[in-house]
Amino acid sequence: MNKTHYTSGEVAKLCGVSLRTVLNWIAKGLLKAHQLPGARGDNRVLVEDLVVFMRASNLPLPAALEPQRRFALIVDDELAMAKSIQRVLRVNGFQTAIATDGFTAGMLYAKEKPLLMTLDLQMPKLNGIDVLKDIGGEKYGKILVISGMAEDTLSLALAHGADATLHKPFDNEQLESIVSEWFC
Repeated sequence: MNKTHYTSGEVAKLCGVSLRTVLNWIAKGLLKAHQLPGARGDNRVLVEDLVVFMRASNLPLPAALEPQRRFALIVDDELAMAKSIQRVLRVNGFQTAIATDGFTAGMLYAKEKPLLMTLDLQMPKLNGIDVLKDIGGEKYGKILVISGMAEDTLSLALAHGADATLHKPFDNEQLESIVSEWFC
């Protein structure tokens, strides 16, 4: 559940300051807040107002306040297939990048921390199972294996951290259905 507002105490923790400092910011009009009716000093700060204040004050935004970027990494050595997946994901609001081999996929995955990675299993340099093994405990988002490999290989991918599999060839509606189930 995403928070829409924070208490004064929560704001103090997020900003790394005392409660008194937050109350002073509010009293001076530096931080927009709403006082609850009948309550003395019980304020609520909207997330948007807190982000504006922190940016204006050059305070670092904690991860809880950073907007989640809808970024997908598409990993497939067949460029035509990668571009087909890319079109579906872009229509569904994702920024995308394509990696055509497992080694590049691993590097981009660590750098970009994608919300979604689609992963072919049969690729040059490092195959998809090796990519999953390399990711190990450093998994960031959802991983959808899209492959024409046999069911036992797809099951192995699930055992190594993939969240779901989609067998090639597939319909765009199947991919859209998984994406909307996960991210809408």
